[in-house]
Amino acid sequence: METKRPSFFERLRDRLLPKMPDFLAMLAEQSTRVFHTTSLLVDFMETGAATLSAQIVQEEHDQDALKIRNLQLLNEAFATPVDRENIYRAIIELDEVVNYCKTTIREMDMLGVTPDRFTLEIAMHVREGAEALAAGFSKLQMAPSAASDDAERARKAERSAEKAYRRALAALFQGEDFINMFKRREIYRHLSNAADRAASASFALNDIVVKMV
Repeated sequence: METKRPSFFERLRDRLLPKMPDFLAMLAEQSTRVFHTTSLLVDFMETGAATLSAQIVQEEHDQDALKIRNLQLLNEAFATPVDRENIYRAIIELDEVVNYCKTTIREMDMLGVTPDRFTLEIAMHVREGAEALAAGFSKLQMAPSAASDDAERARKAERSAEKAYRRALAALFQGEDFINMFKRREIYRHLSNAADRAASASFALNDIVVKMV
């Protein structure tokens, strides 16, 4: 069967008003990838396996390319479903969660720090926040109002991570092994920053929801 060729006016329309990229699907994809990386982080904190560390580094490289693609499409888009600033913030903050996952395991390797119960606990809260974000961004296309609850879950996970971070510091600064103290404090801080970025992404998610409903 012969395919009908677009008319002159259809071709002109497509050139003047190009099809808008599916930014909501792009954010859903990116947030799902972030959740996968934070799951690897938790696995690493449970096992300390070097193969998992390498996977996290590779995930960061891959998702950096994804971020660049998304930003390029955003910059070139004729129109967006919500404010460009909200989409931009979501892309950047989601990527920063992954950046801190990589920074954490890189510095653990450089400083010779092994996982402990606190790195595992904080990492689990980071993963919990990322899981909520993945659920929320995935709902934007079909049920955007429901994503608000997921944004709140991500912020709750950040608060739990902050409490775990404080408990970790209280336990750490005992005794006189100051070198170990400062090394581990750096690792705990990176994990806490990952949770902070997930919370920032949740605010971007919430702003998008407000504009859509």
